Amino acid sequence: MRFDRFRAIVGSMFTPDGEGGIAERYEGIDVRLASPLVLAYIGDAYFHLFVRTRLLSFEQSQVHVLSDFAAQIVSAVWQAKAYHAIEERLTERERGIFRRGRNAKSHAPRRASVAEYHASTGFEALLGTLFLEKDTERLDEIAEWAFQAIAQGMMAEIAAKRGRRVKKGAAE
Repeated sequence: MRFDRFRAIVGSMFTPDGEGGIAERYEGIDVRLASPLVLAYIGDAYFHLFVRTRLLSFEQSQVHVLSDFAAQIVSAVWQAKAYHAIEERLTERERGIFRRGRNAKSHAPRRASVAEYHASTGFEALLGTLFLEKDTERLDEIAEWAFQAIAQGMMAEIAAKRGRRVKKGAAE
């Protein structure tokens, strides 16, 4: 998007409502018509908050540890792995929402493969859809499944790295 267009959108984002407040442009959002990237934007925010809150079950004083761990968990790489781990538990409709998000045109990934980035966008679009539909029970269930899958994957990676170090040290 060109800067002039961006500035025009931002300039018209908030307009006075005549009563001292800000006029809203939309009364709600129809998730069927919403851009998959908008749904992913909401899903990303939800999953960040879910993970940060969930991590408080494990650590409550070391904010830098919480922040670093949360950043790893919500990465595109781990979200893609989580989606593939829980895919079989999803309904056909939920898989369709995922595919719609996965197939949306978006920017190139930074620290993930294109496939991982697209999968994480699909996963976030699913979460965003459930959030906007206020299906909190299913939303929390899927987020918890993903959190558990990621935590187990991270533990397996840590164990594998420790095993390599132990084997390397034993051979010396």
